[in-house]
Amino acid sequence: MTKTITLPGLIDPHVHLRDPGQTHKEDFFTGTSAALAGGYTTVLDMPNNAEPITTLERLEAKIASARAQVVSDIGFNFGTLGDNFDEFAKVIDKVSGLKIYLNVTTGNFIIDKDKLATIYEAWPGGKPILLHAEDDVSDLVFATLRKVPKATHICHVSSRAELEFVLRAKDEGLPITCGITPHHLFLTAEDGEKLGPYGRMKPTLKSQKDIDFIWQHLDGVDIIESDHAPHTREEKDSDTPPFGVPGLETTLPLMLTAQQEGKLSHDKLVSLLHGRPAEIFGIKTDETTKVEVVLEDSEITNEGLKTKCGWTPFAGRRVAGYVQSVTLHGKLVYENGKVLAVPGSGTII
Repeated sequence: MTKTITLPGLIDPHVHLRDPGQTHKEDFFTGTSAALAGGYTTVLDMPNNAEPITTLERLEAKIASARAQVVSDIGFNFGTLGDNFDEFAKVIDKVSGLKIYLNVTTGNFIIDKDKLATIYEAWPGGKPILLHAEDDVSDLVFATLRKVPKATHICHVSSRAELEFVLRAKDEGLPITCGITPHHLFLTAEDGEKLGPYGRMKPTLKSQKDIDFIWQHLDGVDIIESDHAPHTREEKDSDTPPFGVPGLETTLPLMLTAQQEGKLSHDKLVSLLHGRPAEIFGIKTDETTKVEVVLEDSEITNEGLKTKCGWTPFAGRRVAGYVQSVTLHGKLVYENGKVLAVPGSGTII
């Protein structure tokens, strides 16, 4: 007999839905459709669009585009290069957090590191600052947090060194949390070589020893975040393939497999995918929002994906479950591979 379980609606605070500006890769409808297919009922979109979201005007245009298309709930993170402090007060009630890039990634949206403390001082309290901060900038982040101790979330921790930094900061009592992506939990640098451009991402894939260390210290991790970053096959196959892989539809099946293998408890899985994201980003949860999951062996395939890019680095992998249906605020919005919600029915949070 097939076993099913019910989960609360999953929350992903780290997606790149490419809308506006690069909707050939993804748009708000396809991206939130992928979210529902993966059991996610709330996503928070990042600001490194083709035209970065660094002003109220751009943010409002983005929200307007989303309002007409989304089928899941969605919120937004604001961006800065350290030159738009006058915008912070205008947007603070419209965003979930502030994203700062301390390393090169998609869009080359990177700050002058000398500005980090000044940005921290300018950002109003209450909503977290999210950092793309690989291990070469850990000392800078430590110094900044000691000087200006504002809530900070380190995105996509990918190595032993990066997680050790977070654990030290937590031990020191600094206001820090962190997230891990499935690709940094289930793929090694060796896998990346086999995948070629389809394994090209930032941060890069790491060694099996790094992955083992993260699994062994999963109690120090707050969130599993997909870092859903779709690109077309044509772009990935080009001479200059961009960084990033999709992840909204594969995260839960992979984590269910890890649970089956005894790598984490069910309570920890729910905390990583729902409870802690809600707490950290102040997202109201709803008992009428739920996900029905079938726990049976299945295969991840490219066929049938809702993401516009139409591929996943996990194609061919066996997993321990899949999403059967999603109910959002009491309404059935996804069932048996089909999105039932109409564009624009999701909520802007």
